[in-house]
Formats: sequence, C-alpha cells, structure tokens
Amino acid sequence: MSFPLLTVVAVVPAAGAIATAALPAAKRTAAKWLALLVSLVTFALALVVAFRFDPGSKSPYQFTESHAWISDFGVRYELGVDGIAVALIALTTLLIPFIILAGWHDADPLEEATPNRRWRPTQGFFALILAVEAMVVISFEATDVFVFYIFFEAMLIPMYFLIGGFGDRAGGDGEDEAASRRSYAAVKFLLYNLAGGLIMLAAVIGLYAVTADQLGSGTFSLQQIVEARAAGRLHIGTGTERLLFLGFFFAFAVKAPLWPLHTWLPGAMGESTAPVAVLITAVVDKVGTFAMLRYCLQLFPQASSWATPAILVLALIGVLYGALLAVAQRDIKRLIAYASISHFGFIILGIFAMTSQGQGGATLYMVNHGISTAALMLVAGFLISRRGSRLIADYGGVQKVAPILAGTFLVGGLATLSLPGLAPFISEFLVLVGTFSRYPVIGIIATLGIVLAALYVLVLYQRTMTGPVKSEVSGMPDLRVRELVVVAPLIALLLFLGVYPKPLTDLVNPAVDHTLSVVDKKDPKPTVQVDAVPGGGRHGHAVHDQDAEAAK
Repeated sequence: MSFPLLTVVAVVPAAGAIATAALPAAKRTAAKWLALLVSLVTFALALVVAFRFDPGSKSPYQFTESHAWISDFGVRYELGVDGIAVALIALTTLLIPFIILAGWHDADPLEEATPNRRWRPTQGFFALILAVEAMVVISFEATDVFVFYIFFEAMLIPMYFLIGGFGDRAGGDGEDEAASRRSYAAVKFLLYNLAGGLIMLAAVIGLYAVTADQLGSGTFSLQQIVEARAAGRLHIGTGTERLLFLGFFFAFAVKAPLWPLHTWLPGAMGESTAPVAVLITAVVDKVGTFAMLRYCLQLFPQASSWATPAILVLALIGVLYGALLAVAQRDIKRLIAYASISHFGFIILGIFAMTSQGQGGATLYMVNHGISTAALMLVAGFLISRRGSRLIADYGGVQKVAPILAGTFLVGGLATLSLPGLAPFISEFLVLVGTFSRYPVIGIIATLGIVLAALYVLVLYQRTMTGPVKSEVSGMPDLRVRELVVVAPLIALLLFLGVYPKPLTDLVNPAVDHTLSVVDKKDPKPTVQVDAVPGGGRHGHAVHDQDAEAAK
C-alpha cells in the first residue's frame, strides 16, 4: 500500500492541535513555538505533494486513498487531489505559519494564571488555528461527499470559538460591550453556516438515495457518481437534480460568501483579531468556492448550466455591492471585509462563466486573493494594535513616522485593487476575459468593480497614511522584526506571481479542463466572416458567438 501522504498532511496539524492544547498553563511560549513548528512541518509536507504532483497525468486525482469506513451506508474514506486542490492546500499551509506569527501575542492573558485558574487562552488560541487548518486541508482532499461534509461542518466549531473567544481588543469600548459584539458576530457566523450545512445534508442524503435506487447500492464517491453518469448508468431527473444542486450550492454560497448570504462576514472579520480575520477570508471561505467547482459542477452538470444565469447576476451584484460598501466604510477591517465580498463575486463569476479562462482565473484568484488579503489585513492589524482603533478617521500621516509599515500597507492595497504587475491582476483579467467571451454584458458591467476597488483602496491609504501627522500616531513605531518576517514573504509572492504566474497556471489548467469536460462545456469560438473588397483583396472580422454550439 502506498504511503498515505494526504492523510499525513491533515493529521499533522490535528495532532499538533491536541499537543498544543494539552500543554500546561505556564507553557505559553512553548505552545506558540510548538504550533509554529507544526505549521511549518505541514507546509513542508504540502510542498512535497505539490512537487510530486504530475499536471500531465491522465488521472483526474492523484495520491488517492480509499478505505472502507461505514460500509452499510456506502461511506468510504476517500482522498485525492487535482491541481486546484494542490494549489489551495499549498495556500492554506503557507498562510498558517504567518497567521501564527502575526497573532503571537493576541491571546496572551491579561493576568497571570493562578493554581486555581486553569484557563489557558494562549494554548487554546493556537490549538484552534491548527484544528481549522487540519479540517480545511482534508476538505480539499476529500473525494467522498460524506467525508467532505463532515469536515465542512466541523470547521465551524473552532472558528466559532476563535471569533467569539479571542476577539479584537481594539475599539475603545468597555470589555463587556466588546464581548457582546464578539458573541453576536460568532453566533451569526455559526447560525448562517449551520443553516447552509443542514440544507446541504438533506441534499447529500437525497444524492445517496438516488444512487442507491439506480446503482443497486448507495455511494457518496465523487468519482463513482461522475463515472456512472458518464457511462449512462445513473440518470438523475431534471427536477431532482436541480433540487440537489440548490442544496449543495446554498451551503457553498453561504461559506463563500455570495450576496445576499454574505452578511455574517463583515461582523465576523471586524470583531476578530487580524490573524483570525485572515483565517476566515483567505482560508476557510475558499472551501466554499472550491466546492462549487468540485461538487456542484461535476455532480450536477445540467443543473449547473440551468442555474448559471441567476448565479452570474448574484455574483455581479456581489462585485458591485461589496465594492460600493467598501467605499463607504469608516472601519478599516470592515472595509477589507466588504472588499473580499466583491472579490468573491469575481471568483464565482469566473467559475460559472463556464470557460477555461474564467475558471482558471477564478482558481488563481482564490490563491492570489488569499495572499493579497493576508498581506493587507495583517499589516492593518499591526497598525490597529499600535493605535488601538479601527476607525480610519483616527489615523493620518503614518507614512512619515512608520514608512515601512505604510509601504507594505500600500503594496497590499495595490494588490487588492489588482494593479498590473501584482498577482491578483492576472486572475481578475482572466475572469473578465472568460466572462466576456460568453456573457459580454455581464463582463463589461463587472469591470466597474475595478474602478471602485481603486477608489476604496486609494482613499483608505490617503486618509490613514498621508497628510499631517496626528498627535496620536506621532510616536508610532515601525514594523518590528517579527512583523517583517510575516509581511515580507507575502509581498515577495505577490510580486513573483504577478510577473510569473506560470507555475500556478500549469498546475490548475488540467483540472479546469477536466471540470469543463464533465460539464460538457467548450470555450466559445469566434467565426471569421470574410468579405470581398475592391481590388480583389479580402478582409475578415471576428464575430463572437455566445457559446460553442452556436459557433458551429
């Protein structure tokens, strides 16, 4: 039996979470270093997966593992990765060490523990982060729908405690009021996502019932279901397929989040510490968009095509709505949260454009958005921790007293607005090209999101970093060594992938092609109409059709 590499990648942070939580209350520093070491080992294992992965393989999934688990109900422990999953596992395991370093002091107790006080906030904080990492990684690896569902839902529990129990200490309000806000944000996050998960559970059971009826025995295996449909052995009625699709899609749209199911995100990010906010939007939320590609499109191809126009409209609204509300924000962290809602609109737009450029761009966007949002939010967190306020109006002239902090904040902001030369640009460009080639009106309107992004990012920078130095920030220190270690690699990655995205495109394009083949979609092809011109010459002009079938 081959070495279970994918299982090890998920088990290492899970075991690290248990070991970190078990450390005595006095071992706070040891807990931090243990969590950091475990996260680095996990990242190293993810790199092994990435370097051993063969993009040219004909098999849709590699490093596969399959073992009987709950045989009576057709549940198997099945794992496997394609290029999209490999890229997102690499992103997740890359960001966790930076999240741990950035939150090094976020969970330090306000008073020393006594023999009668066994609460260990530091150990709990870092253990919960590692637990989330383990659940996210195995969600990307799972090829059994039931296994995926378990960890898709289980990650809500540690996230709930991270939001509600380790919230932002900035804001200037009393501790009771701050705790109330954190509790409200955590409960709203949990209820929204639990509601989506319960609806998905009904769809998962329905899918099992359909396979049991037509295949003789029920199964949750993604590959078995896709192959059975391709071979004509599994036929899901139109109405049934649409209902099952909606059950899955609703849960993923809440997680993503897609307008109008997004309202939990600004509160959750605003009341969390900056590292936890990064964990939410750069790591956890990516499970939702990833699952749309892996499960919605591949399990329910006809229903996906049926729902595409409505989903594209919702995504377009999300692009513009998120950007407009970001422009109006007075809170730095909520501004970044609404900007992320706009970016998730772009990602979903690319997924359901049903073109190779759109889906390839959407996958790159997941990775590049994770890096750019992490850079911007973590620097914003360093800024907020110095001043003790999240309000934009409480800053001014920071670049004169902390130029490195201001410079890294600017680069993170420019990446957020997809400046050419930085990683998110190529992602956004591909999404818009892929959308325009099939849905030109939606592609054109979506470009307004770029204009609005430039507005909210540059206005944010102007109001916080330029102008006269406010007395409250006059003594603000610049980035420290630990903070530079967090930010510098992210900035370097934004520059590298902005100039040379080929490693990522080579990794994800075969998986995108496989998904499109399952959905039976081809890129729209232009027809060239050749006309005679005076003098015997000829000239041509391209006429773009709305899809490949029309081009024929």
